[in-house]
Order: sequence, then C-alpha cells, then structure tokens
Amino acid sequence: MNDETIRLDGVNVTDLVLPFQIDSLDVRGRITRLGPTLSEVLAAHAYPAPVAQVLAEALALTSLLGSVLREDGGQMTLQAKSKGAISLLVADYLAPGAVRGYAQFDPEAIKGIEPGAPLETLFGEGYLALTVDKTLNTERYQGIVSLQGASLADAAGEYFQNSEQLPSLVKLAVRRDGLTGEWFAGGMLIQHLPHGETGGERHFAAEQQHPNWQHAMVLANTLRPEELTDPSVSLETVLWRLFHQDEPRVYDSIGIHRGCRCTRERIQSVLRQFSFEDLMHMREEDGSIRVNCAFCSKDWVFERPQEKE
Repeated sequence: MNDETIRLDGVNVTDLVLPFQIDSLDVRGRITRLGPTLSEVLAAHAYPAPVAQVLAEALALTSLLGSVLREDGGQMTLQAKSKGAISLLVADYLAPGAVRGYAQFDPEAIKGIEPGAPLETLFGEGYLALTVDKTLNTERYQGIVSLQGASLADAAGEYFQNSEQLPSLVKLAVRRDGLTGEWFAGGMLIQHLPHGETGGERHFAAEQQHPNWQHAMVLANTLRPEELTDPSVSLETVLWRLFHQDEPRVYDSIGIHRGCRCTRERIQSVLRQFSFEDLMHMREEDGSIRVNCAFCSKDWVFERPQEKE
C-alpha cells in the first residue's frame, strides 16, 4: 500500500479497489478510488489535460478489471490504439495491485481539445483491446472493441456486451485539485449475475430487462462523479448511500500502487537481442546507450557496447 494513501478515521479511502456483492439483486461489483498513486503515474510525463484525464480514466478502469485476478503475476492490459490526436494509450495491472500507464499523442493535434472530449475527438478511428494473462503460465485472452462512445466507460460497457454477454454498467470520474494539483480518479463496475439452472442457455436481452438489474442500474446511475473522487468519503460510505436498502456485502479491499517494472537486468536482456551493428547505431555521442522507459520516464544508461570476439 502506498505510504501516502489518504486515510479517514483509520480507513483507507484512496488507492484501493473494494469488491462487493448484492445478493438480493444478483449483482456483483467493484468500486475504486485512486489518489497519490495516480498523481505519481501522471507526474512522470507532462501530459496535456485531456491526455492526462483519459489516462486517469484508463488506470481506474484497469484497476477495476485487473483486481479480479487473484494469483500473483496475473496481468490485465488495456490498450487503445488509433491514428488520431492520441495514437496510443496503455494501462496495465499486475496482481496483486501494481498499476502503470502512459500515452503517446500529437502535440499539435491535441491543442484545442477539451478534457472529457468524446473518444472520437480524442482518438479518431481506433480500437480498444483488453488482454488478460491470469498467470505467467496460462494462455492469454484478448477482447477487442471499437473506440466508440462518449467515454472509456461506454467502450468498456460495449466490451462486456460483445465479449462476455454480461449486463454491465461502468462509471468513471476524474478530478484534479485546483489548489494542490493532485489527481483523483474513481470508478465503479456492476454486473448482473446470470440466474437459472446450471448449464442453461443464457438470454442476454432478457437479463438486461430483469427487474433486479433495472433496479440496480437506476441506483447506480444516481452516483455523482464527485462521490467517486472525493477523498473525504470512504468507498464503503459511497456504497451504503447507493445500495443500503439492498444490503451490499463488501469484501477485503485490494491496495493499488504504482508499479513500473523496468530494471537494468530486464533492459539488458532486451538489448542483447540486437546485433552489435544495431547497438552501435543506438550510441550517444559519448558512446553509451540510453534507454528511456515509456511508463516511468526513467533513463537507463549503459556503457559503450564491446564487440564480440
């Protein structure tokens, strides 16, 4: 857990994901709020406001989705790729709670775009890919949807509808403190659990119209963005305000922290895959090779490569 995690009366209120379930509504869900961890990730690059906001949304969404992974080493990666103002956005989660992210953008194209602009304005035509590796030794799973809709929350909802046939609602919110410059992001995911005989055929359209699911969506849609991002209110309190009549059950929270995985050894192993001639082309004026980590912006410097005997 981040040492700077904000606490309220001894309870963590940021940099965590809180799983919950509402048995009476056949609903499961997760709610998250990021604070210092998010600010630390964004501080690695001088992102324009619209880029920083959508990357913050992506990190909140990745925390919601990735925290389902139970085994250490499981990984969930969100990648948006396009030919628009933001050409690449990556956020990933490594169990049990390490997140990182970065974005590539056209400085000229991003000018004049306001924070919170629709995905079409930010990205143009592109796709959103969600990739899951449950452990380092299991097969990779990937789902892809078009970058359509007003926000990443809309695109995520489309992903669940197309890939998992599971009625889902995603809420995301981002706020930057005008005085301190700190970033906060929050998110909530709720899903309707299929009810019926084991192995029976699932009817997605019918589940969407189920009274329990309709009731859960009505309540969830009363959630205000400031509630998701306010560090003075615990996530348990937010859930109680929304669903107290339906008695939600909460589980142990999952701590979130910044976790870039660049190391000298890891980068050296990559450099060893290049030929001596290629390495010579990478040299700086002093003969060294400098490698910059796209995630944390740290420079790794290696001495002049020696020709193999």
